[in-house]
Amino acid sequence: MHKLTGFFDHLMRRYLPDPFVLAVLLTFFTFILSLIFTDSGAIETVSYWGDSFWKLMPFTMQMVLVLVTGYVLAVAPAVHRLLKSLAGLARTPGQGIILVTLCSFVACWINWGFGLISGALLARHVARQVNGIDYRLLIASAYSGFLIWHGGLSGSVPLTIATPGHFMEETMGLVKSSETIFASYNLIILGCLLVAMPLLNWLMMKGIQHSITVDPKLLEEPTAIKPAAIEQEGSDTPARQLEHSRVLVLVLGAFGLVYLWGYFASEGLNLTLNIVNFMFLMLGLMLHGHAGRFLSVVNDGVKGAGGIIIQFPLYAGIMGMMMSSGLGQGISNWFVSISSAESFPLFTFLSAGLLNLFIPSGGGQWAIQAPIMIPAAIELGVDPAKAAMAVAWGDAWTNMIQPFWALPALAVAGLQARDIMGFCIMHLLLSGFIISAVFFLI
Repeated sequence: MHKLTGFFDHLMRRYLPDPFVLAVLLTFFTFILSLIFTDSGAIETVSYWGDSFWKLMPFTMQMVLVLVTGYVLAVAPAVHRLLKSLAGLARTPGQGIILVTLCSFVACWINWGFGLISGALLARHVARQVNGIDYRLLIASAYSGFLIWHGGLSGSVPLTIATPGHFMEETMGLVKSSETIFASYNLIILGCLLVAMPLLNWLMMKGIQHSITVDPKLLEEPTAIKPAAIEQEGSDTPARQLEHSRVLVLVLGAFGLVYLWGYFASEGLNLTLNIVNFMFLMLGLMLHGHAGRFLSVVNDGVKGAGGIIIQFPLYAGIMGMMMSSGLGQGISNWFVSISSAESFPLFTFLSAGLLNLFIPSGGGQWAIQAPIMIPAAIELGVDPAKAAMAVAWGDAWTNMIQPFWALPALAVAGLQARDIMGFCIMHLLLSGFIISAVFFLI
């Protein structure tokens, strides 16, 4: 374990560039692959790139809101106190690693943005209270919970196909969450990972020869959760009174509760991306108590979304090259060609994992693979909902070595992607084996 973890850690520290630089390199690599394996010319491929550069803007906004509303909820006073109390349960480095992993898994299952931020914040609390714990592995353990986000309540693929009007509705219809998020095979994957990943992180801790720790004094509270920095209750102007009015928040929260009650009464437990964002927005607003504090926290949360905002257009351009040149469809078609009814979910999962390295967007990747994988699944007699979840899990799987989504957690932790990616390769290997086995056998 020591040699394997050390090898991957050294590899990533030496060769992994900044996530933005990686996105640029992947752009050039996709361009070259398109020229080699498709009939598209150079000028034509560049046109595909430019034409698609802004095509993910609506989805980008949804993803940013998932992150920001998750951040707002994670730093709400009640949740912050809960995280500090949870951190107090860890007395040893091993207990800290397992605690952070488990809590991150649960939080990411609820909402990936909430899980990313709350996991990193909990890791900071644990690092302040437990001596001798490797800070890099602690943050990597928090990020490992992100592995399950597509199998949880904020997974973009299962929420998309549960939303009326999605582009594959004529082919597969509306697919309820009970057939994806709460399907038996999905719950089995979640259960296996919930046991295996904390154990893996604990074993990696045992394999570290020299732990890299951090001075607790450097881990100060984020500005967003320092009441003195944002309350400013001294002003008695009408504007300030409105900004600190709890009545306004309660009334707006009541509006939200009434809407949600009517929605779930008519639609059942049909979670869409917009509904998840709506719930977390309303809940975060009410937990912060008034607009002044809420808006200050939102401003801090948006800072963590900077990497997503600036890199999504690059990945949209890559998606455009892969879609319009036929490169992405060619990859998917090759996996379909070697599949049987029994192996189709497995090969769908693997193909999605490969494509996710170029398009770390569940929605963008779904746009490429769905028109190929869903008709093929129907023709082979495979449940299209299961095929959709195979795409979703493939997208989540290789996020362990695609540092794009680690940016918000790294911003909270004060680390770089190369600091944790060596550990994340270990997460990739074990989780890939578990998910592959479930999709092939069940």
